Amino acid sequence: MSPVRRCSRTACGRAAVATLTYVYADSTAVLGPLATYAEPHCYDLCTEHSERLTAPRGWEVVRLAVPSGPARPSSDDLEALANAVREAARPPRAAADGDGVAAPRAAAPGGRDADPMEVARRAHLRVLRSPEG
Repeated sequence: MSPVRRCSRTACGRAAVATLTYVYADSTAVLGPLATYAEPHCYDLCTEHSERLTAPRGWEVVRLAVPSGPARPSSDDLEALANAVREAARPPRAAADGDGVAAPRAAAPGGRDADPMEVARRAHLRVLRSPEG
């Protein structure tokens, strides 16, 4: 499977750059930047088809700004990725208790070490403590 999403139009194999959604209650078609995930009731369109888009009579087309070039990672993105890789490569360390004696961290369900910032967990969601407090 190709990591690049393709245009939803029949027989068009070009890369998608925009996502089209409909708001039937308002008779509105919304054309905006490519959605993060492919949604079942949205249509991904290439540059040509997004520019030629028309809507039925009585419908309004709302066009949101679509980036003209391919998205490039910023230096902040690359730095965050590098920091995440460094953090994942570090060996688990023991947390110090009130006496200054290192106490082993509690093991989380599944055998992983518990995150000291994690307050609660439910399925794949986590509640984290604020770094300031």
